[in-house]
Amino acid sequence: MSGRLQDRVAIVVGAGSIGPGLGNGKAAAILYAREGAKVFAVDINADAAEETRQLIADEGNTCLAHTADGANADAVRAMVDACMAAFGRIDILHNNLGITEIGGPVDLPEERWDRLMDVNVKSMFLACKYVLPIMEAQGSGVVTNISSISAERYAGFPSVVYNTAKGAVKQFTQNVAMEYARKGIRANCVQPGLVDTPLVHTFKDAYAGDWDEVVRHRHAMAPMGRMGTGWDIAKAAV
Repeated sequence: MSGRLQDRVAIVVGAGSIGPGLGNGKAAAILYAREGAKVFAVDINADAAEETRQLIADEGNTCLAHTADGANADAVRAMVDACMAAFGRIDILHNNLGITEIGGPVDLPEERWDRLMDVNVKSMFLACKYVLPIMEAQGSGVVTNISSISAERYAGFPSVVYNTAKGAVKQFTQNVAMEYARKGIRANCVQPGLVDTPLVHTFKDAYAGDWDEVVRHRHAMAPMGRMGTGWDIAKAAV
């Protein structure tokens, strides 16, 4: 690789995969490391974070695994403190946390609305709350938030809380970008379209129809005739 991120420190929040395969966060963590960054891989699932750390270590690169609930303020503060204790700086904050839920405003339980908004939006607010002062003191930094094309349009099925949350991520990122631009800090969001990740396949067991046909349909919906992969999102982030 080119070493574009040599000696930078990257926190990847949501660096594990929910199932077998390569999700967006795991791919980003691996690619940051391949480009020379020291990676602090965070996930609520300790085994998932450790799996990402091991993959990076197996390639001879630097990564520490950390377990935290990104929607909990105390856990996020401790996460940032641990990264600073280990590496002394934070150059990249990659917010990848995201969960989804099918349903409209009538049938969606209130507690699921709250949980999705916490995980998908509040987690990014909390990470920025504790990381941005460090970047400001350094005079540099990059925040990359993962949103979705669902922020822009209806997905073809009711998913009111996911779409709302991803729209909020877009506007949150714009506000951070404008406030911190003169302080040497950039903020952008990546809005993936149809991506084939382990998260997509968590719906397989709950789906009564032909799951392989669902996957074929998702590939066909993409302009290139195939869904993207976690590597596509990782390359955009890098």
